[in-house]
Amino acid sequence: MLKYNIVNEENGVQVTLHGDLDIEGTEIIKEELLPNLLNSKEVNVSFEKVPFVDSSGMGLLITLVNSLKENNSKVTISNVKEEVFEIFELLQLPEILGEEVFV
Repeated sequence: MLKYNIVNEENGVQVTLHGDLDIEGTEIIKEELLPNLLNSKEVNVSFEKVPFVDSSGMGLLITLVNSLKENNSKVTISNVKEEVFEIFELLQLPEILGEEVFV
């Protein structure tokens, strides 16, 4: 089950995801997390505790990042495990979301 922590920091919001980013996390991200982030100017999403992302999770991540960008938020994704980032690269996620998103 996907869980998350939100920490408000001086320069924005730090979100740490815990667990697999898959179809089960869709409702949590769309109904809980995204509404909590829409007023943030800077959002960093840490993937250090995400061991697995499936295709629905990829779509969810794209939706999350694009929704925040449309709301004029600066979004970064950090601490992505190597095996997860390899999948991101295979699916050209850095090109889709923008190279600057991944730190």
